[in-house]
Amino acid sequence: MGFFDGLLGGRAAEFDSGSAASNSIELTRRHQQVSLTKQGAATGNLRVNLTWRMRTSDFDGEQRTSLLRHPFKALKPPEVMGHGQSMVNVDLDLGALYELADGTKGVVQPLGGLLGDVNAPPYVKLSGDDRFGSASGETMYVNLDHRDDIKRLLVFVYIYDQTPAFDRTHAIVTLYPSNGPRIEIGLDERHPQARSCAVVMIENVKGELVVRREVKFVYGFQGELDRLYGWGLQWGRGYKTKVEK
Repeated sequence: MGFFDGLLGGRAAEFDSGSAASNSIELTRRHQQVSLTKQGAATGNLRVNLTWRMRTSDFDGEQRTSLLRHPFKALKPPEVMGHGQSMVNVDLDLGALYELADGTKGVVQPLGGLLGDVNAPPYVKLSGDDRFGSASGETMYVNLDHRDDIKRLLVFVYIYDQTPAFDRTHAIVTLYPSNGPRIEIGLDERHPQARSCAVVMIENVKGELVVRREVKFVYGFQGELDRLYGWGLQWGRGYKTKVEK
């Protein structure tokens, strides 16, 4: 099972991330899609952000021990704890399979340095690779001023270190259009052995740009997502460069 397709990366670019509205739309099983076109949000740079944190249940054992010494802590609300390298060895990565109107297909992802380009095909750019789940997470930009050139875009998340741990993290993918409310997709389902998840499809349907929740977990990597959605790319194993400490 491979990791990535050897496609060309893109140039570095500066981005206008748009305005984050105070309200949000949550895509769920009952409310699965929203139209960016109908909301007047199908222009500018769409910012796609992945953040994750440890589930508080992972700290229950430590909390019970501390309550024996400090019983009044039971009166305090539970803390939502961010995680770092010392807390958990989980490296969630954000990526996207793209298909353009001219039939060009490929992938944007940290593996292989396939970071894309926001001002040229594929009009998708990954800003960087967050190895340890910092507050800012990982961010991708989609240039919707070229929406007519984009046929479909599948945003996915995968675990690089091959340690299945989706059940230990609470991951959220948030879309920030240049106008209108943000769109949130939570990866709340428990799939402890899954290594990849197709999160959301952005598709041009007869000129209308539609965002549809997928949240489909698979036990393999990008190649399995490719087969699930019929992309037809050739995949080979890829690795990340070492992080300097």
